[in-house]
Amino acid sequence: MRVLSIALLLAAAVSAQQPAVPDMKLFASSADVQALIAHAKKIRTEGQALVSQPIVALAPYRAALEYRASIGTAAIHEKEAELFYVIDGAATLVTGGKLVGEKRTNAENLNGSAIEGGKSQAVAKGDFFFVPEGTAHWFSEIQGVLVLMSLHLPRTAGGK
Repeated sequence: MRVLSIALLLAAAVSAQQPAVPDMKLFASSADVQALIAHAKKIRTEGQALVSQPIVALAPYRAALEYRASIGTAAIHEKEAELFYVIDGAATLVTGGKLVGEKRTNAENLNGSAIEGGKSQAVAKGDFFFVPEGTAHWFSEIQGVLVLMSLHLPRTAGGK
């Protein structure tokens, strides 16, 4: 009984330290998004490539704000497509090809330092784009700061 009590106390302490991501937040105003951008800029540390914060959520989906002020890693999401909307800024997106220095980050994602042999595409404020599941993607150049909305979309068995 004592071990169970200690375990519950530890679990409560850990969960109290981690911000809760709501399962349902159906609306975010333009002012809310601007506040998220300001917060991301404030909390970003030198050299940190990405600050991500939830915008809206309807489980299992979450639209996130991505604040990118420097080049980060390339990625492959093996079981999820990703939809992006460029809120502000401009960058060069590379898709396809092969990850350089590929490493598994978890059961469904791979990262690398860059992409070899992909296709480059300029993206800027107002653009939308999909990255299909299993496709390498990377922002190889960022002009200033790139602010995105990203939405991961798991594919169902009938989705292909």
